[in-house]
Amino acid sequence: MAVLIKTTQDGRRLEVVGLAICLNGKLEADELIEVKDHPHRAAIRQAAPEATHMAGRVPLTREEAEKVASALAKAEAGLMNNPVAIHERFRLAAMRKACEQGIE
Repeated sequence: MAVLIKTTQDGRRLEVVGLAICLNGKLEADELIEVKDHPHRAAIRQAAPEATHMAGRVPLTREEAEKVASALAKAEAGLMNNPVAIHERFRLAAMRKACEQGIE
């Protein structure tokens, strides 16, 4: 089930699908980053002064970020009751860690 967060100025849909933040149906991010912590915060503040968070390349207002966080929390709570989903999350985390360490 997808939760619509907003439609961008060029008509693309930003949605939360499970634990993913998708732009026009393609993975954009899996987490939110506060603008104050972003490496390109000056450019973001100039281009989108109302933005408090970033979802990949998409700036979000505080209300939109809260909507994303809520949708991600609901999806995570639903997955925590599913043993197959828990196993898959551990598998993906182990693969990510191995890639970070150069083990493939």
